[in-house]
Amino acid sequence: MPTASSALADWLDFLEALHPQGVAGIELGLERVAAVKARLNQQAVETGPVILVGGTNGKGSICAMLECTLLRAGYHVGLYTSPHLLHYNERVRINGVAVEDELLTAAFSKVQAARGEAALTYFEFGTLAAWEVFAAASVDVVILEVGLGGRLDATNVYDPACTIVSTVDIDHTAFLGPDREAIGVEKAGIFRPGVPAICGDAEPPASLMAHAARLGAPLQIMGRDFGYLKQDNQWLYWGANGQQATTLVGEKTPQKNQQIRRGGLAYPALRGENQLRNAACVLAALDTLHAVLPVAMKDIRQGLLEVELAGRFQVLPGQPLVVLDVAHNPQAARVLAKNLSQMAFHPKTFAVFGMMMDKDIDGVVDALRDRVTHWLPASLAGRRAASADFLAERLRAKGVIVVNTFNSAEEALMAAQEQAVEGDRILAFGSFLVVAAALQALGRKA
Repeated sequence: MPTASSALADWLDFLEALHPQGVAGIELGLERVAAVKARLNQQAVETGPVILVGGTNGKGSICAMLECTLLRAGYHVGLYTSPHLLHYNERVRINGVAVEDELLTAAFSKVQAARGEAALTYFEFGTLAAWEVFAAASVDVVILEVGLGGRLDATNVYDPACTIVSTVDIDHTAFLGPDREAIGVEKAGIFRPGVPAICGDAEPPASLMAHAARLGAPLQIMGRDFGYLKQDNQWLYWGANGQQATTLVGEKTPQKNQQIRRGGLAYPALRGENQLRNAACVLAALDTLHAVLPVAMKDIRQGLLEVELAGRFQVLPGQPLVVLDVAHNPQAARVLAKNLSQMAFHPKTFAVFGMMMDKDIDGVVDALRDRVTHWLPASLAGRRAASADFLAERLRAKGVIVVNTFNSAEEALMAAQEQAVEGDRILAFGSFLVVAAALQALGRKA
């Protein structure tokens, strides 16, 4: 059994073996993590307000924007996200920097001492440990990204000051349900009575809205209560100034129920029109938190300009150009397709493509078949991964060009680089594992 002085790699091996389902194991429920949280006395440990961010797509971008903006405002910020790309430390950040191994191993040791016989999942163990790190650092604010769903996700044992659901769409159906209404209930499970809730989906499931109403959670919905307008090379945010939405520092205070409008905003550094939706969610959340986390507009502007996040329509310059995107469900694939269509013309697009077997592979391919000319399916590690041969079978059934099958994303990327010429484009997508492999092969940091 590892100790506080053990190497991080040894701890991660231990965590992978702790739960019967291993690192990829998913066992939703709050009983185990809540019990260990109580033994750690985490409920008595004070940190700053918690912002809990869930949703199908976009939650990672929202978390990154919140982190960067709050840092610009001078706050001491803790951020917990998943999964990581290259190093586990990416999951736990303080002030924009991945924490050191020693802080993680010390936190792991505390969780291990408190867990008793509880067979925590990899994610549950990591969530409890992240809180220990944030508490020890006395952060001003904690941003928690929901891992899966919301209602039964380990992050939901912590009480938020604001909740955000980015979008609701079909994904993880084996755990969350077969349709948007069922999934909406799971996503809305992070809402709390009297706690402001932000929804970035302009057409949320009725189940989500009904759950918020039953709880008495003040819900703001994209397009109804807040939103954005594109303006040439800038954009405008608008929001309601109701009881839960007060103006940000540096803005003229409107009368209650008057609309707040902030124009002349530069586009976020993260590419893609979907990032305006995510940025609008950030501004709506900061409005609701103004009393405890005041933020000046200059800090919001700067934060959105400086934000970075690997694998979200990440464009690497050069010839041929390389695009990295973690899109792994039809909604995200449709957004990716739209973003690709808005780029300059490229005669050929070579797609390095890997996915998990439990994802909607056909739906993802359908969304991108008109944007990709040559497909290079690759096998990924892990028992959930679809084999390259299976992906090739699905691709050929769609009538698209399959260059070859590959044993790894690295091999597929190398083949794409050999075949692509100046003016072509290489797209690596379908899984965090594909993006991670591409970053490593290209010598890039996450």
